[in-house]
Amino acid sequence: MEEDELNPFTRVSGAYRRQRWRARNKTEEGTAMPIFLVGAQRSGTNMLVRSLQTCPEFEVYNENNRRAFTNYRLRSDEAIVEIINRSRHRYVLFKPLIDSHRVDELLDELLSATPGLALWAYRNVDGRVRSSVAKFGDTNLRAMEEIAQGMGMHRWEAQRLSTESLDLIRSFNYETLDATSASALFWYVRNSLFFELHLDARPDVMLVSYDAFVADPEGCMRLLCDRIGLPWDPRLTAHVAPRAPGNTERLVLEPAIRRACEDLQERLDAAERAGRRKIAARHRGSEEERD
Repeated sequence: MEEDELNPFTRVSGAYRRQRWRARNKTEEGTAMPIFLVGAQRSGTNMLVRSLQTCPEFEVYNENNRRAFTNYRLRSDEAIVEIINRSRHRYVLFKPLIDSHRVDELLDELLSATPGLALWAYRNVDGRVRSSVAKFGDTNLRAMEEIAQGMGMHRWEAQRLSTESLDLIRSFNYETLDATSASALFWYVRNSLFFELHLDARPDVMLVSYDAFVADPEGCMRLLCDRIGLPWDPRLTAHVAPRAPGNTERLVLEPAIRRACEDLQERLDAAERAGRRKIAARHRGSEEERD
């Protein structure tokens, strides 16, 4: 239910605006830009989807959409390309969180006419862990333990993990590790993929910080609009009230996991700030050229 817009008025009015946009903007099939929203679960991706879904320029496929997903996994590349090529919108947004480890392949190998873009969403480890444990319980603990025992390499949580991440997972005693620390460990190995897959060096991948977004929704969304070429619309952030972080009390985590997460958080925040500076600089350059 969380994946869907449950307000019938909002859902119907959104569908009407998209239909009207298609009628007024004769966008040719096969020209849509695919956008993949990825990252660890409970990192603010639903909030971003709801923001972009307000724009009639977007055709949106959430994880529970059976046309694009099977059991929350993306369908075949051919099926996804067909969706993109048949779209009459400017953008087609997919939220394949379970396929986040494939985002470089999706950008490089899907044969769409317009090059795609990926948004990697992340959230501070304590906030993400609180949300994840409240919603999923010990799911991350069971996954990490199975991978550590060598029986979980088929799981999506294990895909494309580095040797260092696998060694870290195997280094803990799962008879004593609790669900909170295991969720933080999952946060670490999953978000480490951003650097291990060299996504930080790709101009077609943008880091999006949940914490920065809720602190300054309009500022962050304006940068995102500049990056993808979307006109600013106040409706994009009307549902997000600027706010300070919620519960800032640090969770009690296994010390080695806490240290690893803090180091990665610093790298992610630095990369996110650098990315924002680049987008702002390109936008200023474009405005100066127009002037």
